[in-house]
Amino acid sequence: MRYALGVEYDGSGFLGWQRLSKPGGAREAASPLEANSVQEALELALSSVAAEPIATICAGRTDAGVHGQCQVVHFDTQVQRSPRGWVLGSTSRLPPGIGALWCVDVADDFSARFSARARRYRYRILNRQVRPTLQRQFLGWEHHALDAAAMHAAAQALRGENDFSSFRSAECQATHPMRNLHQISVRREGEEVIVDVQANAFLHHMVRNIVGSLLLVGRGERPVEWIAELLAAKDRTLAGPTAPAAGLLFVGPLYDAKWNLPESVTLHA
Repeated sequence: MRYALGVEYDGSGFLGWQRLSKPGGAREAASPLEANSVQEALELALSSVAAEPIATICAGRTDAGVHGQCQVVHFDTQVQRSPRGWVLGSTSRLPPGIGALWCVDVADDFSARFSARARRYRYRILNRQVRPTLQRQFLGWEHHALDAAAMHAAAQALRGENDFSSFRSAECQATHPMRNLHQISVRREGEEVIVDVQANAFLHHMVRNIVGSLLLVGRGERPVEWIAELLAAKDRTLAGPTAPAAGLLFVGPLYDAKWNLPESVTLHA
C-alpha cells in the first residue's frame, strides 16, 4: 500500500532534507532525535510506527537551514495503520522541529516527486536597521532600504520557460538548466519584503540566487533591466550572491486533483 504524507519542519537544526551517507564504520542514528537530516528522522519515526523499515520519496529536497511548510512524501508498506495512526504515531516520535500534518492512502502510481505539477517557495527578508532576534532562524536580513516594487518589476523577466544557468549553483546535479517559472512576486508587508515563487521545478540554490540578485536591484545598485540581462547571459558569475538559507521556506508542491490530496497541495485550473 502507498501513502502520501504531509510534513512540516524547522530546518535550522538539520543538515537539509536528504538522508546523508555515513562514513565507513559510522553509527546510524538510533532514534529520530539523533538524526541530522529531516528524511532520516522521518524514516526512523515511520519505521518505528510500522515496526519495519520505511523509505520515503519527497517532492523536493531542501538544503541545510531551509524550512518546509508542507513537504510531501510517499512511502510503501504492507503494514495496516490508519492515516491518523501514521500522523500521530510518527509525530510523537519526531523531534520538536518536525511534525506530520496529514496522511492519505494513494494509488500505487502516485509519486511525491514525479506527480508534482509545481513547487512553491517563499523567501522572507526583514528590512530594517537592526538584525532579527526572535525569528532569526526564519528570516533573511537587509539593513539597506529595499524598493520592493522595483524588485517585483525586475523579477517578471524570469517568468516562463528559461535557461536558469545564471541562478544555478556549481554543485547542481540537474541534467539541464531549463525550468518553467510560473509566477514570481515581491511585496512589502511592514518591515518584511516577501518573495513568492512557483515553478515546475527548481535548480540547486535557484531561489536563493534569484533573491540575492533581486536584493541588488532593491538596494538601487542595479537597474530593473539587469535581471533580464542576467537571465540571457546564462553565467552564474555575473549574478548576485546566494541569499542565506534561513529566510527560505518550501511552501510545498502542487498535484492534480485526481490524487485526492488536501487542498493545500492541490492544483486547480
